[in-house]
Amino acid sequence: MNRLTVFLTAIGFGLVSILASATAATAGATNRIYDANSKTWVEYTPGRRYGGKSPVKRKTVDYDGPYKANTIIVDTEERRLYYVMGDGKALKYGIGVGREGFQWSGSNRISRKAEWPGWTPPPAMRKRQPGLPTYMEGGIDNPLGARALYIGSTIYRIHGSNEPWTIGQAVSSGCIRMTNDDVSHLYNQVKVGTRVVVLR
Repeated sequence: MNRLTVFLTAIGFGLVSILASATAATAGATNRIYDANSKTWVEYTPGRRYGGKSPVKRKTVDYDGPYKANTIIVDTEERRLYYVMGDGKALKYGIGVGREGFQWSGSNRISRKAEWPGWTPPPAMRKRQPGLPTYMEGGIDNPLGARALYIGSTIYRIHGSNEPWTIGQAVSSGCIRMTNDDVSHLYNQVKVGTRVVVLR
């Protein structure tokens, strides 16, 4: 074997090794989502769908309550959100609510709307869960999901989630969570200034 052949053979083996390593890295690559139940970041395989439909089907219902059109009503006990449309109708969505000790009630207004929002965990949450990042860019891995409706100057939001199995549960730190599909639908209905009433 001459020197050129040896050199080319060595390069060939090197490229095969690099490609094999890259393939293995890609196959083993994982992303993470935050699981509020276990309070940890859990890994998932890229390509798997982590959005999905709500286990509680969205529907239009009759409404004859005291609230006017363009009002969001969060019923914490029922774990449902109603958007009053007027003419005796409301949109009804399944939601996840604050777990024991993190539920609240009151009235406020939507102060901001955001698509694929970034997440800055409040200091109190980071103290309870030291592994949380100081800030996380918006995206599929972000616990705020596809859309967020900010409630006044509070730390609470109505936001999406990549954990549809938590809808109908009491799992959050006080925010109201919906599936990405449902929160995107609600997002298109409401404007900044829409009233939010949270009932317990």
